[in-house]
Amino acid sequence: MTQMKPFLSDNAAPVHPKVWEAMRAADSADNPYDGDALSAELDARFSDLFGRECAGLWVATGTAANCLALATMCQPHGGVVCHEEAHIEVDEGGAPGFYLHGAKLMLCEGEGAKLTPEGISALIGPIRDDVHQVQPHAIAITQASEYGRSYTLAEIEALSAFATERGLGLHMDGARFANSAAFLGGSAKDAAGPVDSLAFGFIKNGGMSAEAVVLFDPEQADLVKYRRKRAGHLQCKGRYLAAQVLAMLDGDLWLENARHANAAAQDIASGCGDRLMHPVEANELFVRLSPAEREALRAQDFAFYDWGEDAARFVTAWDTREDHAVALGKAIASL
Repeated sequence: MTQMKPFLSDNAAPVHPKVWEAMRAADSADNPYDGDALSAELDARFSDLFGRECAGLWVATGTAANCLALATMCQPHGGVVCHEEAHIEVDEGGAPGFYLHGAKLMLCEGEGAKLTPEGISALIGPIRDDVHQVQPHAIAITQASEYGRSYTLAEIEALSAFATERGLGLHMDGARFANSAAFLGGSAKDAAGPVDSLAFGFIKNGGMSAEAVVLFDPEQADLVKYRRKRAGHLQCKGRYLAAQVLAMLDGDLWLENARHANAAAQDIASGCGDRLMHPVEANELFVRLSPAEREALRAQDFAFYDWGEDAARFVTAWDTREDHAVALGKAIASL
């Protein structure tokens, strides 16, 4: 039997051994919920990482992280501006509407699934300032974007200035935040910029069942804690989630893993040439391939998702084998 070469999703990657070790080390009695010693470390650890005071709360999913953060910014009668292909619009099953009690997602265009102040202004500019129309309350961006593009610090600062001028909150969906940080030079502070909140993804990057809501206004933490409980995400043995997050932060494991995944993506990109639909700025590749070409790659045991009629998506992970990535790049080049 041949060995499958997996490029379906980093969600399918195994748990990093250091995360398992940390969970095993946490396997002793402590206070329940988030009253344990490990959970108590999160605020300080994230404050050190980002170079400013913040609060860090664990949750079990990225969907919950995004929605709980956005619920602090947007009232039920308001709206959240996001890209028309944003994960919160396309892949979260209506969860934002559920958690935000009916608030509207206001869909915006943008190249590479990225937002710009100009694009947002064109969307919300015509909205009348009266009760008959939904008013924007927040902006949500994705780092890296749904097409694997990374926002630079300057781009985030421009969006932040735009949001501040209009009294809007700025949230970052960071499911692949580590991959963008690695691409941009390794600084968590620069990859986040001056956003108000961040859903810091760990599961795609080697975690098992823990993500983090990072709030750069720590006073919002109490509100999110109540919402987390009400949403069913206050786990009684929260120390196991905190242990995963801390293990990924220790020694910058989160960044090391992301660098490996990004390097594998570049190995594949080297064989794609002008087939690439977007620059590779994280660990996702979108490649123009005919149905026959896709089947030819699958016949060589490469696993990936179709992306429309004439394209495919390949995703690398912290454990992607270098020989698999190099082989895929060569196979695409030889088509």
